[in-house]
Amino acid sequence: MAINKVFGRCAASLVLCLPVSALAQVQAGPGAWSGNQTWGADSVNGGNLSGYFYWPASQPVLGGKRALVMVLHGCQQTAAGDVIDSGSDKGFNWKAVADQYGALILAPNATGNVAGSHCWDYSISKHNRASGHDGVLLDLVGRFLADARYAIDPNQVYVTGLSSGGGQTMALGCLAPDVFAGIGINAGPPPGTTILQIGSVPSGFSASTAAGKCSTMAGAQQGKFATQIASVIWGSNDYTVAPAYGPIDAAAMRIAYGGVFTKGAQVPVPGGGSNTPYTDSTGKLRTSEIVVTGMGHAWPAGPGGQNGHFVDATKVNYPAFVMDFWFKNNLRAHVIAAPVMTACKASVSGNAATISGAAADAGGAIASYRVVLDGATPVNDAQAGSGASFSIGYALANGYYSGTVTATSAATGQSSAPCMLPQFLVGPVPPVQPPTGLQAGSAGASSIALSWSAAKGASGYNLYRNGSRLTPTPLTGTAYTDTGLAPSTSYTYQASSVADGVESGLSAGVAASTTSGFTCSTVTASNFAHVQAGRAHDSGGYAFAKGSNQNMGLDNLFYIQTLAQTSAGYHVIGSCP
Repeated sequence: MAINKVFGRCAASLVLCLPVSALAQVQAGPGAWSGNQTWGADSVNGGNLSGYFYWPASQPVLGGKRALVMVLHGCQQTAAGDVIDSGSDKGFNWKAVADQYGALILAPNATGNVAGSHCWDYSISKHNRASGHDGVLLDLVGRFLADARYAIDPNQVYVTGLSSGGGQTMALGCLAPDVFAGIGINAGPPPGTTILQIGSVPSGFSASTAAGKCSTMAGAQQGKFATQIASVIWGSNDYTVAPAYGPIDAAAMRIAYGGVFTKGAQVPVPGGGSNTPYTDSTGKLRTSEIVVTGMGHAWPAGPGGQNGHFVDATKVNYPAFVMDFWFKNNLRAHVIAAPVMTACKASVSGNAATISGAAADAGGAIASYRVVLDGATPVNDAQAGSGASFSIGYALANGYYSGTVTATSAATGQSSAPCMLPQFLVGPVPPVQPPTGLQAGSAGASSIALSWSAAKGASGYNLYRNGSRLTPTPLTGTAYTDTGLAPSTSYTYQASSVADGVESGLSAGVAASTTSGFTCSTVTASNFAHVQAGRAHDSGGYAFAKGSNQNMGLDNLFYIQTLAQTSAGYHVIGSCP
């Protein structure tokens, strides 16, 4: 690569391109709560974990990937009856903040019937990551993390809950600090207490007691406490779970986190509460304690939420508060958005090309621009410039070029999505023409076969995927299989011809997609057998296909249906397509 100088003027030949915003997009969801889902089986408490999830249509606001929030109901509550939106109210009131932050919400139901009230088993003496409520909930989080459709950032996974759900929240935060970057405990009894001790703190029980239990539960993952944050909230008039547990929960988490903390000034919270923040020795906000004046044992949903059955819509909007707390103070994900390329262009004069561009950075200044060019003289210049804009010249051999420009933030080290430079020509038009007849053949979950017709005079061919050259050296044949691709993903291909070291322009593009890698299968059985096997779920005595939620008829041994599993966890009535 030969870098000559920064050209002060743009030449007459100009290519201009704005950033491709789609590169930063993740798949939009339906913007509605799902039907009832059936997830993993619970061999300890019995039954299958079921529940709902909310997949927003909005884009995520942090790092280009979605946050995942698991919300746990309290005893005597259910996900359908209390957490998710209904026709008359917004339940725990999670939809609005999910849309605001582009976050995915999970609302599972407690398996079994702990304490005869469908509680979570937070009070068990030995928590582990493989069984019971701990096991099925961690498995649920893992399922969504592993599914590329949801684009979940493993550094933005949170859990919150009320009462036994609050106790289970604290238990999960202690057991798996590597999984949960933040927790939100609402009227939750701490580890080391029993169900019979919810009304008052046992004699001799302290934050140190709970912290010791918490640290033991974390085991080899204790180091992850260094980057976890915790919010705790309770009602001043809670006569079910002792309000004294609130400060104990928060203090226990600080002890588990380690180090010295500074108590901040108490500040009012809209809706009738007060918040006390605690920062660590580096000034990072690590715990928050909110006492809601006059609230009993309830989830503080804020205006629009359910107002009854242990949900209070007249006071603090806790979903809005805790999401703001998590997103502003997350120690594992970049709080400041990545820089954005606002423009990039290439201008050519003789054998000199000027690449210029500009970027905006929420974190401050641009530390560097990277210019990458594919062509006869490849360029990969990581220090092409800095600041709000740049312009740099390169001496290039004759031929066609395409490439990208990216910007890196001086404050966060994050890089922007690439700004695409469309193909431009240096020197005279080459005599060789691009190949014709480019087409995609068979595709698998990670590969796509391509072929094209030979071009007269060509000694080889280059392939381009999504505008970037795919083949390091020219291919001598007229077929190629692109491998190592992501499943269920679309790609655009182009091809060029090479003769005597000179490359032609690019052919017309052809779009192709990989398959999901999933093979459809069918099972014919009674509705009862389908439900027992997890291919369907029961609601009101009727069986509904898992995923599609199609009504299969009565849930008994006499109704026979054929179900086709068309994708993971998704069944429809009938045969495979």
